Amino acid sequence: MMVIPLQAQKVKIDGVAVVIGKNIVLESDIDKFKQEVEIRSEGKITIKDCEMLEELMQQKLLSHHAVVDSITVSDAEISSRVDNSVQYFTQQFGSLDKVIKAYGFNDIDDLRKELYSVQKDNLLIEREQQKITEKIDVTPEEVRLYFNGLKEKGDLPEFPAEIELAQIVLNASATKEEEDRIVAKLNDLKKEIEEGASFKMKAIINSDDPGVTTNGGRYEVTKESQFIKEFKEMAFSLDIGQVSKPFKSDFGYHIMQLHEIKGNMRIASHILMKPDIPETRLLDTKARAEQLAKDIREGKITFEEAVKKYSDDKETKNNAGLIVNPYTGESRFDLTRMDPALYARVAELKKGEITDVFYDEDRSGDKMYKFILMRDRVDTHEADMVDDYVKIQELALTKKKEETITKWAKEKIKDTYIKISSEHQKCKFDKNWKKETNR
Repeated sequence: MMVIPLQAQKVKIDGVAVVIGKNIVLESDIDKFKQEVEIRSEGKITIKDCEMLEELMQQKLLSHHAVVDSITVSDAEISSRVDNSVQYFTQQFGSLDKVIKAYGFNDIDDLRKELYSVQKDNLLIEREQQKITEKIDVTPEEVRLYFNGLKEKGDLPEFPAEIELAQIVLNASATKEEEDRIVAKLNDLKKEIEEGASFKMKAIINSDDPGVTTNGGRYEVTKESQFIKEFKEMAFSLDIGQVSKPFKSDFGYHIMQLHEIKGNMRIASHILMKPDIPETRLLDTKARAEQLAKDIREGKITFEEAVKKYSDDKETKNNAGLIVNPYTGESRFDLTRMDPALYARVAELKKGEITDVFYDEDRSGDKMYKFILMRDRVDTHEADMVDDYVKIQELALTKKKEETITKWAKEKIKDTYIKISSEHQKCKFDKNWKKETNR
């Protein structure tokens, strides 16, 4: 399903292209929707304005009849999607302020109000589609006919190489003495700040946060922010002017001072200090990882046993080391669309082989050595009825559902109020949106 583009409330109304029931399509919707499709397809798909308009008209038709059919969505569902959207936009633009400015809103409340409307419409559309297609299924015979039809036309899809990876991670940790030193240093800084020293200057001199040179360690924090849990919890627990005790996160140790409270926003500064890891610890961790990899290759221990017993990675330790694709939430990776650095390490591996041990750091700066197992591998190939039955079945089902929605739309157009602006009357649509009697 295509997503209705975000509309900035403060943007001047630019003209109505189409009215469908009580829904409207603005002229700017067409341009924004078209741009979104081109961005998402990385420029591989270009769509004409009339085609884009018809896509939007179908979405509005679905939304209109969802209300007619008394389909409801809960406030909790909508709010959850709004939270996800805020997080997504904040990540894309770098900060919540930049999102608000980019879309022309006054504040976060205006942004959330608009997102609420957009996500409510999206949910209504999804529910109406589900209602229309809930009884649609495909039989094995329909799957076979679909496959044979593609084969006869020479249109069988080519499925890209897919792989499944697992990893073992050994972290190089700091000594207890080093962690105690960091906590003591932060306590000294806390005392100096409470006695009048500038938090900003102490942060610039001492903080390991890479952003400190531009912001002095100062951040705007909301509960929707992408900051780590410990950071947000501390920001919302302090009184104005209060300096926290040292607290630990995955990034290291912090102290924080709260400066202002603005509605749901806290403005706070922090100092981050990361314990130093001596070279001897790094060398020892590498040696342990290399010995473990050697033992696995020689059959002294299985990869799965080694993960459970030795791996330090929280996300994969209890799942046999299986790495989840962050973009799909599934364990399969498209080999041609992987991170280049990871691709270089695994591209030539056969099923069951492991990489050499290599050094890595995560986003928090933790140092580690790891190696990766090629759990499964299917190379690029033309669709095969046996090996790819599930994928072909999904394609056949998707096509049948699309055909069902198209048939539904053609019928609903007949008894739905539709007004198309004169500028768009020249469009040639697949469906009879103009309600011409000779069609």
